[in-house]
Amino acid sequence: MSCLRPLQRSLHTLFFIAACALSTGAIGQIQLKTSAAAGSSSVVTPHVRAELVAQAPDGVGPGKPLWLGLSITHQPEWHTYWKNPGDSGLPTQLDWQLPAGIDAGEVAWPVPKKIPLGNLANYGYEGTVLLPVPMTVSPAFNPGPLAKEATFQLKASWLVCRQECIPEEGSFTLQLPLRGTTALHAAAFDAAAAAHPRDLPALGGSSAQVEGDAVLLRVAGLPPALQGQTLEVFPETTGVVETAATPTQQWDGAVWTARLPLSPQRSDGPVPMPVVLAHGGQGWRAELPVPGGWPAVAALKGMSPALEAALKANAANAAAPTAPAAATPAPLGTWLAALAGALLGGLILNLMPCVFPVLAIKVVGFARHAQNQRAHRIGGLAYTAGVVLSFLLLGALMLGLRSAGEAVGWGFQLQSPAVVASLAALFTLIGLNLAGVFEFGRMLPSSLAGLQARHPVLDAFLTGVLAVAVASPCTAPFMGASLGLTATLPAGQALSIFAALGLGLALPYLLASWLPAFARALPRPGAWMDTLRRLLAFPMFATVVWLVWVLGQQSGINGAAALLALLVALSMAVWALTLRGATRAVLAPLSIAACAWLVWLWGPKIIELESTPMGAASAPSGVAGVTSWQSWRPGLADELVAQGRPVFVDYTAAWCVTCQYNKNTTLASAAVLQDFATKNVALLRADWTRRDPAITAALAQLGRSGVPVYVLHAPGKAPVVFSEILGESELRAAVAAL
Repeated sequence: MSCLRPLQRSLHTLFFIAACALSTGAIGQIQLKTSAAAGSSSVVTPHVRAELVAQAPDGVGPGKPLWLGLSITHQPEWHTYWKNPGDSGLPTQLDWQLPAGIDAGEVAWPVPKKIPLGNLANYGYEGTVLLPVPMTVSPAFNPGPLAKEATFQLKASWLVCRQECIPEEGSFTLQLPLRGTTALHAAAFDAAAAAHPRDLPALGGSSAQVEGDAVLLRVAGLPPALQGQTLEVFPETTGVVETAATPTQQWDGAVWTARLPLSPQRSDGPVPMPVVLAHGGQGWRAELPVPGGWPAVAALKGMSPALEAALKANAANAAAPTAPAAATPAPLGTWLAALAGALLGGLILNLMPCVFPVLAIKVVGFARHAQNQRAHRIGGLAYTAGVVLSFLLLGALMLGLRSAGEAVGWGFQLQSPAVVASLAALFTLIGLNLAGVFEFGRMLPSSLAGLQARHPVLDAFLTGVLAVAVASPCTAPFMGASLGLTATLPAGQALSIFAALGLGLALPYLLASWLPAFARALPRPGAWMDTLRRLLAFPMFATVVWLVWVLGQQSGINGAAALLALLVALSMAVWALTLRGATRAVLAPLSIAACAWLVWLWGPKIIELESTPMGAASAPSGVAGVTSWQSWRPGLADELVAQGRPVFVDYTAAWCVTCQYNKNTTLASAAVLQDFATKNVALLRADWTRRDPAITAALAQLGRSGVPVYVLHAPGKAPVVFSEILGESELRAAVAAL
């Protein structure tokens, strides 16, 4: 019985699992530039949880009150920004796609808080904040007599900062009943309304008077209960006053006055000058006339032309999306060298541990066709076609995503918890089949059960597809440079490198299938094949263990536990389908229903990224003087090098088997760690387990497209990039040369 038979079954089963999981509507993808899946009302990143919420107490219809809002819950110490972000930052942007006849108003910004940052300050939000937007439903809104819901879509972008700043975005979809009541978040909308500044009447005693290097604010009409209280001041116009300065303020009867230093970098002056005053979480907004106007703006002094050009370039980059670099054909010599590197890397990829599960399938397949040379050769060609076409499709997907502005690299699909969970389910099914728990012929009608026997070529082709799926977590020597080059090449040359990589992976099996001596060396089919088949189930289950561990790095311990429970339920459902008679009639529907219910219940927990990323690993105890690994962030390596300190950066991922091998061998060596300590080398770990465009960009600058990548930076020297299989002697020699 072929061990390729579970492939058809697993495809049907995984399709069923995916359909059940999608029904939860709770898919979110993490990235430094994050987007929600279609139909989702929330996005979870390592720094915030953003959700589109609504308040429609009377349903959705002309003249009825309707509010939508973006609720942002920040991780501790992280913040987003108000409409005037202060000395740095960007306000949250909301781009609506609404049904015809519904218009969005302006964001009703709640009162912010002042967030000191050294000698600077920002205006923004920490904890949980709701940014509500009033919606106007006009008589033109006509959803139709049979419509029951209205669909609202939002694309939002925000900058979330701690000491570092990370741009993120999300696409949200929310469906509201037209005639029902939507008031689940009523308390949040009420709190946001209470925190929204109230407009003060324009009274004669209010003004903003420029006096030398400061502006004197006078505000009348404030509530009598505020008299004598110290108020917070938030100018709505950016760059007018010193954000970090503490205003001197006092009460002149019922008129509040304050003196704020003008910003030396002031570029303009608003007329009137809008300000928000706050106390105890409540705010009041006033538009102050500016009698006498604003003085002329002096040219900035002491700024070099280079700095001014850099500031302008930064502003342009922040305002406009980065256009992808134009692809230029590589010289013939460079292209041929990349093809050779990809072919050799594909050959070496067969020695990587991530390919072992496919080795198991091929061993049985070769033994089965050992005495049938024609079948052996056709199977080899079909397997090669599956590998090469899969690499081409994967390469085309990567290039397409890059052209669309996404930051992806080799192995990007394993940054998705949904893909990792699906692979775990697939390998569980294959392992159960190899172990003899179920047979294909007993699970489906005879017309389908004989499909494999009639189409062995399809089996071989699908084995090639499976080989690519499990090989993608690994990066072999010579692969890195070739794959990195694909980001700058035209589509034709780039895809040829992916094809060469696939040919290298398939070449040993292709040659073996066409060499008669290899077939003659294999033993004749017999009872030993059944024992070998059952033995090879254990590499499959070992792969499942590794995949569950990878998911735990992404979704946390709860996500990993939920996946294990679902795999147990899936195994029980498969076992129940092997039963006969009344027992099967009772247990099979119950087990399948229980599995589907658990997918619906726990599926979101599996694909939900853990809100707090795992910290960088520490150095092992017992190695004197070794500093701990630090989490990498953009610019940190340059900062440390500027201080005169060497830096070693480990670009890694939990799903990268090669990374884990190097981490537990060379990078765990006491001698290597002692060398790092002797030379005072800072150790940085860039974890690419989750999608991270900043790490993707850093890899691209190094000419790489995937992990592992190891780089040694030293003051006054060019960075040293090491081989994917990190050798201890190679690394120690480079450190000794510092």
